[in-house]
Amino acid sequence: MKVLLAVFSVSLVCAAAALAQSPYAGMQTRSIKALSDQQGTDLREGRGMGLALAAELNGYPGPSHVLELADRLGLTSAQRLRVQELFDTMKAEAVPVGARLLSQEATLDEQFASRTVNEETLKKSVAEIALTQGALRAIHLKHHLLVRTILDASN
Repeated sequence: MKVLLAVFSVSLVCAAAALAQSPYAGMQTRSIKALSDQQGTDLREGRGMGLALAAELNGYPGPSHVLELADRLGLTSAQRLRVQELFDTMKAEAVPVGARLLSQEATLDEQFASRTVNEETLKKSVAEIALTQGALRAIHLKHHLLVRTILDASN
C-alpha cells in the first residue's frame, strides 16, 4: 500500500510539473479551451482576427484599416461613407457567424469535457466548425475586395 501511495504521489508531482512546463499551461481554465478570451471577444464583435491576411498583405485593405487611415489616404466624403457602409455590413454579417462558431467550439469542448465525444460526433463537429470558419473568412475577404474597388474607383 505504501508503494502504491508513493507511486501515486510521484505521478501527481510529475504531472503537475509537466503541466506547469506545458505550452498549454493555463489554457485548461478557458471557457472554450480552443479559443483565447481575445479570440472569443473578436468573434463576438465581428473582428477579422487575421482571416483576411491573403487580401491585406496583397494590397486589399479592409474597411476598418481604411477608415483608420482615411485622412492619410485622402478619402473623399463619398468614399468614407461607402467604406463605413461596407464596414457596417461586414460586421453585421460576421457577428452571427462568429457567434455560431463560438457555439460550435463550445459544443466540441463540452463533448470532450463530458467524455461523450466519439468518432462520429467528432467528425460532424469538426466539419461544421470548418464550414463556419470558411464562411467567416469569406465574409472578411469579400469586404477587403469591395474596399479595393472603392479605392480603385478614385484613381
